[in-house]
Formats: sequence, structure tokens, C-alpha cells
Amino acid sequence: MIELDAQNFNALLESLLERKETLIFRKDAGKRERNDEDVDLYVFSGHLEALRSDEIDGDVWGTLEDLEYEAGSEDEAWELIKGFYLERGCTLLKVNADEYILNDVLARKLGLVS
Repeated sequence: MIELDAQNFNALLESLLERKETLIFRKDAGKRERNDEDVDLYVFSGHLEALRSDEIDGDVWGTLEDLEYEAGSEDEAWELIKGFYLERGCTLLKVNADEYILNDVLARKLGLVS
């Protein structure tokens, strides 16, 4: 698990651009292209395997259904989702009470794991 405070997480998002549906660091982007998009939480969420956040709906129940699991509560559902992805080499990023699950390729690309 990787933990970031809100300030460092926001700095990470601000350091990124989305270009052609891929996250890249601004410092490596060169000249900004016409369709480049600034990365906020919403854009970032499109690159995640799953999330649970107060700010953005991660559709915990929909994700659970996609995995063909059942749970009695949202907390239980999220624990099952985390277990599923973490067993497959994904990384859990925790920012305050929010949790984001990134695949290992993205986590490495962002420098969150080596």
C-alpha cells in the first residue's frame, strides 16, 4: 500500500497530462498538443482498476457485480474488490480516507512503486 497526503496527491495529479488516453508527466510531454487534458481526479479515475472515494463515485457495487462477487455491505464489497485486485499484483493508493487501485504498470509509471 502507498499512502499520500492530499497535498502530495494533488501535486502528482498536477504533474500529469492525459494524451491519447495515456497518462504522461508534463515534464516529459514536450509541446502541449491540442487534445491534451489536464489530469484531475475524474480523469485519473479513468485509469484505475477500482476506487472508493467521497469525491467521485467508484461504483463499488457495479465493480463487485463485474467480479461476480456478493457482499452484505459496501465495506465488505470494497474489501472483496481490494482482495481481488491486490492478489493480481495491483497497488493500493490511499489518500486520506479515499482508496484507489492501480494496475502495476501504471503504479510503476507514476513512480509509486519500483
